[in-house]
Amino acid sequence: MTSIAPVRVDAPVVPKETEPVSQQSKGRKGLVITLVLVVVALFWISPLALLVVTAVRPLADFVGNGPLSWPDQFTWSNFKDAWGIGNFATTYRNSALLALIKVPLGVLLAAMLGFALAKLRMKFRTTVMFAVFLGLTIPIYITIVPVFIMMRQAGATDSIFGLIGPYLAFGIPFEVLVLQSFFRQIPDEIIEAAKVDGAGDWRVFFTIILPLSLPALVTVAILDAVATWNEFLFALILLNSDANKTIPVGLLNFQGQFANNNTGLAAGILIAVVPILIAYTLLQRWIVGGLTAGSLKG
Repeated sequence: MTSIAPVRVDAPVVPKETEPVSQQSKGRKGLVITLVLVVVALFWISPLALLVVTAVRPLADFVGNGPLSWPDQFTWSNFKDAWGIGNFATTYRNSALLALIKVPLGVLLAAMLGFALAKLRMKFRTTVMFAVFLGLTIPIYITIVPVFIMMRQAGATDSIFGLIGPYLAFGIPFEVLVLQSFFRQIPDEIIEAAKVDGAGDWRVFFTIILPLSLPALVTVAILDAVATWNEFLFALILLNSDANKTIPVGLLNFQGQFANNNTGLAAGILIAVVPILIAYTLLQRWIVGGLTAGSLKG
């Protein structure tokens, strides 16, 4: 009788469980990350802190002890003096008027063009898109002379409304870039269903596209308002009279030929940036959400 050799069966290999990371190592890693973020935050906020300290110290203390020293005394009179020197009663009105007209108009035009490039079948769409985005590569500095000549021939110099044209020309390309990217993520089925119900392109744009694109529109409007509020070069070149100057140009009043009012300038800068700081603080969720919404498909 033939004997059958026993078959050797190896014991199954049981994978070793990964040792859990100890709570102590996790705590150390979190502490290091927190410390790094604190150092970075302090580094980025230090210019603003230095600006605030300079704004509330006397000019004599600033000159005598240096800009990086701690003030011997504090004063709030710099803000009162800065309001008059910077002519903020006039420059605030001019900058606000310019922003209220230019920003909605620029966002509307950019939204219309972005919708056409993203959703409509049009001839030479690629060429138009290339021409629009080419505006992002043109430095503003090389256009100063031609823009000034054109505005002077049109009789639009030394006028708040004369700034709207150049501001639109340099603001729309970026706005179109953001909005058309967002519009591409809107399903075509929604637009096709609306057209089946008899809606035209204009009705689709105003009743469907704009409401669905509110985060992107708010983001673009905020960024455009900040850029308009802070624009200096065109305002300096095209505006002459004090009655038409904007806030950035009005800050030049703190710089004289023989002396600089550094503490007054710091107070004036704080007065100028208050609306921007408030806007960023209250609407930062919209800014981040609008910039990232168009990068992912819903």
